[in-house]
Amino acid sequence: MQALDLLLNRTSQPRLQKPAPNEQELQNIIHAAMRVPDHASLTPWKFVVCQEAGLTRLGNVFEQAALDEQLSEKEVLRAPQLPLRAPMVIAVIAQIQEHEKVPWVEQVASASCAAYAMQLAAKAQGYDNVWRTGIYAQSKVVKDAFGLKEQDEIVGFLYVGTSNADPISRPSKSSFDFTEHWN
Repeated sequence: MQALDLLLNRTSQPRLQKPAPNEQELQNIIHAAMRVPDHASLTPWKFVVCQEAGLTRLGNVFEQAALDEQLSEKEVLRAPQLPLRAPMVIAVIAQIQEHEKVPWVEQVASASCAAYAMQLAAKAQGYDNVWRTGIYAQSKVVKDAFGLKEQDEIVGFLYVGTSNADPISRPSKSSFDFTEHWN
């Protein structure tokens, strides 16, 4: 897959099934994440790869978070099933470090770039994916389960697998609506 084609045509694909990336493909995905902009080489990220029993473990954590947040009974019952929507879920975490030249926002941006690089690397190897956030990315219960400090952030959960549906078409947007030139 050509890089520009990948960048211009990438879409999220929420309906995923097996297979997921094998170990070498997963390493490629993680290595791509390690190449993102990283001011002061802080490597302010951590990746938690959930597969098989790990998906059930993550679902149990989501269920506890749903209970803690006092979500509806329907949402509590749904929570443990959420990670099972893909054969692999990668939690992308920004581990924030005190640094005089690299503020919190820049470290979160770097971890977010890592998540996007992982999406692109997965797609380049033939795997579809979707980046999810929501209440579970903000939940204290989920953050505690991952051993995070108060200042750390879950920037997203990457659901990765093979699509069983036609690609979702996205409406075209004009770049002119979002671009300003200073000459």
